[in-house]
Amino acid sequence: MYQSLTIVGNVGKDPEMRYTPTGQAVTSFSLATNRQYTGSNGEQVKETIWFRVSTWGKLAETCNLYVKKGSKVLVEGRLTADKATGGPRIWTKQDGSAGASFEVTANTVRFLSSRQEGGGEGGAHVDAGDLSVPAEDIPF
Repeated sequence: MYQSLTIVGNVGKDPEMRYTPTGQAVTSFSLATNRQYTGSNGEQVKETIWFRVSTWGKLAETCNLYVKKGSKVLVEGRLTADKATGGPRIWTKQDGSAGASFEVTANTVRFLSSRQEGGGEGGAHVDAGDLSVPAEDIPF
């Protein structure tokens, strides 16, 4: 069995990088997708879904350098279920309503924003399988 997920959205806040006890880099950032449609009553409905993206190894180091709050990125990866619920991570917001985010482990991150829009070079991408090249040699 195989699953693949492709998401295009805006980064919600600057990424956070840490290292595992074995020295492996892990970078996490939040990604919002937006959808607007007309509801059955004729009113415009705005829907935002949040994803929590984790990247590993050289991909994590590259994302930590080039992904910024407001950047538009395309992420390809797989869903990671919450161990407690088997689904998305659920929490209570400050206003008392329920919130949820979906956890994604990324294999590829494509930077879609121009530098003026808060991201890296437009159209550049990094694939976890392509990272045999040192990060300083990546052309963006």
